[in-house]
Parts: sequence; structure tokens; C-alpha cells
Amino acid sequence: MTTVVYVSDDGTIPVPLAGPVQIAGLSPSEASKRIEKALKDGMFLVDPHVTLTVTVSRSQRVSVLGQVARPGVYPIESTTTIFDLLALAGGALDTGSEEIYLLRNDANGALQRYPINLKGLDSAKSAIPEQSLRGGDSILVPRAEQFYIYGEVTAPNKYRVERDMTVVQAIARAGGVTPRGSERRVDIKRLVDGKYVTVKAKLNDPVQPDDVIHVKESIF
Repeated sequence: MTTVVYVSDDGTIPVPLAGPVQIAGLSPSEASKRIEKALKDGMFLVDPHVTLTVTVSRSQRVSVLGQVARPGVYPIESTTTIFDLLALAGGALDTGSEEIYLLRNDANGALQRYPINLKGLDSAKSAIPEQSLRGGDSILVPRAEQFYIYGEVTAPNKYRVERDMTVVQAIARAGGVTPRGSERRVDIKRLVDGKYVTVKAKLNDPVQPDDVIHVKESIF
């Protein structure tokens, strides 16, 4: 029963006796097992053994969107990782978030968003249902949340909010306090319930997105 078949646009292949079998997204070994099951469930063969070999591979493509140097659509192989794909797109920009998203349609055609932390791809929290990329997937690198810092710091500017960042870490990110400044005189202007309020900050206070940190001059 050796035969050459082609994968249809709907992800099925025509199997002798069993008819169309859905194999989209499966490895060759997984597809072989599914074909064996179809032949057995249909009672065409008692104990079928199927070997599937890919002779011609149609290029699979994945879109990379958002805060990367070269957004676009890129071809992937079965071994292509998310890091490989980001490298093809020129890498994430400084304005990009550490948490990116894998966008994938489920079996019902609904778009699902799987969050992935770039610093913890191997952690259980960042796990996704299928570790390998599929054709038609999209990788979204959103813009990072930012805070602003000015006053008596070496490099006043806006910076990315890092995970669990504190005020002292934000000051360090801005190059530290100048000789005229004081770490004990720091205010934060923060949006609360639609209005900006100014609070006196402690060095171990967490930094929130869109915070405006003001490091004041020393009074001595």
C-alpha cells in the first residue's frame, strides 16, 4: 500500500481505504499513528503499521509583529525556536516588553494569546500547549510599559519598567543620584482613579507603569 500523497489546504491527506485524515500540526511520527488509528477504527486493517516520510516540505511561515527591528513574515523549519525567529526579525527593540505573545488559532478557529516571558521560556508559567512553532502562528512583541524619571539623576529619561522594579532600581537605571541630589527626597506622580496624585516615595516602593519619579535636591 505504498503511496505518495499531498497535504491538502485543509490539513488532511487522502489515505487509501480510510479516506481523508487530519494531520495538520503533527510530526511525521504523530501523523503515522493517527493514520494507523483511522485504519483500525474503520476496521479496514487489524494491526496496521504506517511509516510516513516527508519528501517535499512546503515552507511554513510565521509573522513577527510589534517592537522588533524588522517586522514581517518569516519561513520556519521544524526546529525553529522563538529566539531564532526573533533573531531573524532583527531582535526585540529596547522599547519591547519582556513578555511577548504567541498568537495561534485553536481547533475552532478562535485566536488564542499565549504569554511568554523572554527571560523564562523554560518555566512552567510560560509554557504553551505546543512548544514547536506552526505555520500561520504570529509572534507579537508589545511595547513595554515605561516610567519617567527626572531631577537630580545622571540620565533623566523614560525607561522600561522591569519585573518587580523598585524606586532604588529605577534611580540606578537612570545612572544614580547626582552629588546635589538626595535619595531621601523622592516623589512619585502617579495616576490613581483617573487623576494624578503625588506621593512621597521610599526606596523599596514598587514602580508602576507611567510613574513620574522626581529626585529632588538635598536640603543640606
